Amino acid sequence: MLIIPAIDIKDGKCVRLTRGDFSQQKIYLDNPIDMAIIWRKQNAKMLHVVDLDAALTGQMVNFERIREIVDELDIPVQVGGGIRSADDVKRYLDMGVGRVVIGSAAVTNPELIREVLKSWRASKIVVGIDAVGGVPKIKGWTESSQLKDFELALRMKDMGVERIIYTDITRDGMLQGVGYETTKRFAEQAGMKVTASGGVSSSEDLRRLAGLESIGVDSVIIGKALYECNFPCQELWYNFEEGIQIDHNFSTARRK
Repeated sequence: MLIIPAIDIKDGKCVRLTRGDFSQQKIYLDNPIDMAIIWRKQNAKMLHVVDLDAALTGQMVNFERIREIVDELDIPVQVGGGIRSADDVKRYLDMGVGRVVIGSAAVTNPELIREVLKSWRASKIVVGIDAVGGVPKIKGWTESSQLKDFELALRMKDMGVERIIYTDITRDGMLQGVGYETTKRFAEQAGMKVTASGGVSSSEDLRRLAGLESIGVDSVIIGKALYECNFPCQELWYNFEEGIQIDHNFSTARRK
C-alpha cells in the first residue's frame, strides 16, 4: 500500500484542519516546502498537496508555493483544491505536477472531466470524493451533492476516470481511526482504484486498509497522524510499501 503524506496549504502556511472546518486549523510550519522536504527525507514516494484557499475561492492562491515544492522534490506530487477549469489542469500539469485532483468540478461541471481526458491520460486525472454519510461535499465541504458517492464515482468511471481519492469527512483530522466500513462499501460499489483518506491514526488502520487491496484500495493519504508523530515514518514505509514502484516519468505522460 502506497502511503502518501498530505500537505494542506492555507494563507501560504502548512496547516491541518479538523473535519474540514476552516475555523479549526493548526499551523505546523510557515513554509510548506520545508514540510515537503521533511517527508521526502523520511522516504515518502509521493506527496498530496491541497490548496485550501483555492478550494474555497476557486482561485489558485498558492500556485507559486506549490511550484516550489514540485521544483524541489524528485518524487511525484499530486495537487488538489479549487481546480475547476481545463486551464487550471493545464497549468499544473505543465508545471510538472504528477496528477491533479478534481473535486467540486466533477459535480458542478462534469463535462470538464470529459474535456481534460481528451488531452491527458487517465493516470494524470484523479477525482476526489469527500463524503459524509455517503453524500459528497463540495466547495470546501460547504455544500452537498445531489448524487450519492458511488453514483458520482460510476459517472466518472463512464467518462474514463480510473482512480478516486475517497475521504470520509467525519473521520478527517480526528485521529480516531480510518473510515474502514465506508471506504470498503464505496470501493465495492465503485469498482475502481481507490486512494483512502481521512482518520488514519495507527498502524492497525493501515493493516485494515491493506486488506481491501483486492477491491481496489491500493494507497492511503495520511495527514495529522504523521504530523503528530503517531508512528515512526521509516517503520511506516518499510511495513506497508514493500514492492511499491512509482513511475517518476508520469509527470510528462501527456496523451499524444
